[in-house]
Amino acid sequence: MSKLDQPITFRSGLTLPHRVALAPLTNKQSNADGTLHDDEHAWLSRRAGHFGLVSTCAAFVSEEGHAWDGQLGIANDDHGPGLMRLAASLKAKGSVAMVQLHHGGIKADLAPEKLSTVDGDGVRGANDADLERVRDTFVSAAKRAAAAGFSGVEIHGANGYLFTQFLAPKDNPRTDAYGGDLAGRARLLRETVRAVVAAMEPGFSVGVRISPVDVWAVRGLLLSDGAQLAAWLAEDGVDFVHLSLSDASGPAPHEQAGPPVTTAIREALPSTVALCVAGGVWTRQDAERAEAAGADIVVVGRAAIAHPDWPQASVSSDFAPVRPPWPPEHLRNAAVGPDLLEYLSGFPGMVVGGKPSR
Repeated sequence: MSKLDQPITFRSGLTLPHRVALAPLTNKQSNADGTLHDDEHAWLSRRAGHFGLVSTCAAFVSEEGHAWDGQLGIANDDHGPGLMRLAASLKAKGSVAMVQLHHGGIKADLAPEKLSTVDGDGVRGANDADLERVRDTFVSAAKRAAAAGFSGVEIHGANGYLFTQFLAPKDNPRTDAYGGDLAGRARLLRETVRAVVAAMEPGFSVGVRISPVDVWAVRGLLLSDGAQLAAWLAEDGVDFVHLSLSDASGPAPHEQAGPPVTTAIREALPSTVALCVAGGVWTRQDAERAEAAGADIVVVGRAAIAHPDWPQASVSSDFAPVRPPWPPEHLRNAAVGPDLLEYLSGFPGMVVGGKPSR
């Protein structure tokens, strides 16, 4: 039996039944107010029981962090009933259920006022009161997740959202305690993580997703800094660090030849902290390469859209993933609702009959 098929226990005591996780994929299927819609419930429930860990999409922790139409919310008590229903469904099928906590920052397109590192076109630089409020909203959201029955939360510190805006040198010219060197740029994320960890009961899992290097845009995120950040987050009490990459077993795309990013981050972490890695995993062989590079948990994204049972299906020697462009009927059979189908169709070459490839 592959190591991927074996359980893993976090240092909090939470155990996953195996080591293949569903990526927290944006699916745009929630109601306008952030409450759970039946289509989103169906989408995640269809994958539960197959993936050992099932996370929600990025769920906004406050209206000032609300980033897109159809985004799931965990910002107020009105979101609670749907979250309780979702947690119960995922757990009943045998998956560990978590919520990804999110603040869009400069990408919070539905916010009354956008926050970022400094004043700019249509955004306001966050002051000390703003930063305290941000930390508090993450703590409140984590408590809502626990009350709803989820086993943990993942703080979204990747992909250009609020925490990445503070971490990236090109996006953070601040000269106060939240800017400057890496320690300053990481301060907001670390303070938020420590506050969430301190507020939760023993056994509740807290992890963080990070962009350890520049992938699609060059913002100054270096592998050496990513490794140091991961080590600090381990000190701050996280159960796991989740890497957002384009290649789960490859080197940093914008740096000179070096080790796989996964390997460098794994070496920076204590053995008690698990490393989750996403990026280009389509086949079992892709997953095994990521594991060989140092991943404890392999996170499957796009392949899970077309294959809700990917962890089991991929074991077969004749498994050949259905890659884009996907026929709409195939996606509908995989519990892709109309809003998600429309969203996917907007990406070039993703859906047959959708936006053509460039």
